[in-house]
Amino acid sequence: MNFWKLFFEKKDKKNFNKTNNKDILLIHNLNNNGEKINIYLNINTNINLYDLEKLCDAVGWVRRPIKKVKKAIDNSFLIVYLFYYKKNRKELIGFARATSDNAFNATIWDVVIHPAFQGKGLGRLLMNQIIKELRNYDISTITLFADPQVIKFYRHLGFIIDPDGVKGMFWYPL
Repeated sequence: MNFWKLFFEKKDKKNFNKTNNKDILLIHNLNNNGEKINIYLNINTNINLYDLEKLCDAVGWVRRPIKKVKKAIDNSFLIVYLFYYKKNRKELIGFARATSDNAFNATIWDVVIHPAFQGKGLGRLLMNQIIKELRNYDISTITLFADPQVIKFYRHLGFIIDPDGVKGMFWYPL
């Protein structure tokens, strides 16, 4: 439980350093099929939508209209992504975003790690970073929707199925 305490410690707002507009070296010399690469994190800066579409394609997600994806990202409270440099070009390998009421609640959406990089702890790192950032904004309730095959992953990160048995409800146009 000590691990989670760092997310819930009160931050001095004036000393809080937002990590906008810079690439943060997250992992130095990750072994990727015999090649050593550096993995970087970026928070809240422009993301190439076509690279994001390519990443989502790689995991088999249904394609969404690029204009709607742009609108969703533009209206997100927080975006985080992981990448490495290949021939001086960013190669997107992970992504997540959150929406929020800017006070109490946030919901994490679209968590994705490229299949070639799954099982290396990058999903955990990505989630830890987005949770840390949300906690830095003093957001205390963080939710997400999870497909059945990834519930175990999120449970290992401390997420729980609502203990009161509350189920999400959805409205879809007919």
